[in-house]
Amino acid sequence: MEQGAIRPSRTRAPAATKTLSHNLNGQRLGRKGRDTRDRILAATNELLAGPPDVEISLSAVARQTSLGMTSLYNYFNDLTELLLAVLEPVMATAEDEYVGLLRTRWDDADLGERTLAFVTAYHGFWVKHSRLLHLRNRMADAQNERMMMHRVRAAQPVMRLMVEQMDGELAQPQSPVFSMATALMTGLERIVTVTTDVALQTTLHAPNPLGRTHLLRAEARLLELGIRDYRTLAASAD
Repeated sequence: MEQGAIRPSRTRAPAATKTLSHNLNGQRLGRKGRDTRDRILAATNELLAGPPDVEISLSAVARQTSLGMTSLYNYFNDLTELLLAVLEPVMATAEDEYVGLLRTRWDDADLGERTLAFVTAYHGFWVKHSRLLHLRNRMADAQNERMMMHRVRAAQPVMRLMVEQMDGELAQPQSPVFSMATALMTGLERIVTVTTDVALQTTLHAPNPLGRTHLLRAEARLLELGIRDYRTLAASAD
């Protein structure tokens, strides 16, 4: 491909958020039912935005909304289902927040600037939604299958777009370029996890903005080097 050309992405943007029409008992959701469900989601977001020592649980959400547990179970079977509903509109913003930055081929001349802008945007997304995303990842690490799948699906579009930036072939998922994209994405997620972990910063008694900046720049540099390396390999193979 000619250097600097815009490469149309083969990676699709996430689908639009679905509108629920029934509760878990199969009853059609009228205006009151939709309002109740919205109250539950709003209460969950309020708890997530509150003190970090307040546990996020179905009972806490029920208290926040002044609902009985029976009423809450009409809408959500468990905490995972509730958090996935909260995550849905959050992840719908990912395209505009950071994914879209990868869709245009980055020129070699300003590759360092583009990788830093992307890493900074991804970190900014995590700053906005850190408690929810940390909770998702902790549940995934505890072998919660639905959260594991959500985490993987959230990362896949980024990894595939990284492969395209490296001039790799999406039809070859077992290729070294896919492994590089996986390694880069794993490092990126770990960096933003560490730099947005309030509990870790509290434990260390020393939040370090300068150290955070250095970590983000280091990750951006690794992404730049990975892209340059695999572009060179792809060009030599032509």
